[in-house]
Amino acid sequence: MGENSVILEGVPHESGEASFLSTVHGAGRVMSRTAAAGKWRGWGKKREMVHPGAISREMMTQWLDGFGGVELRGAGTDESPHCYKRLADVLAAHGDTIRVRHTLRPVGVAMAGADEFDPYKD
Repeated sequence: MGENSVILEGVPHESGEASFLSTVHGAGRVMSRTAAAGKWRGWGKKREMVHPGAISREMMTQWLDGFGGVELRGAGTDESPHCYKRLADVLAAHGDTIRVRHTLRPVGVAMAGADEFDPYKD
């Protein structure tokens, strides 16, 4: 949400067979959801914090404002840009096995809020 995204294609490369001709499909996390948002118990009005997380809502908002003011609807601090690897580092690690076809700049992000039960969240 706080960095560009890219559409990639894998390109023929000497390591292609070893990687099953697959390529990167996400940046990857550098912080667990619990480390970022803290440990919570319960849902809704009965929700209580067991221990705080490393990322505050203010930190996440500052990041998005600094990136160009991405409109954010919902989302918990467990999805903050702080929790993910930087795109440039990920692309550099894949070197000549990929080609960037398109770069996308986010203008808005919508996802379940921190106080909403999301049965699909891992």
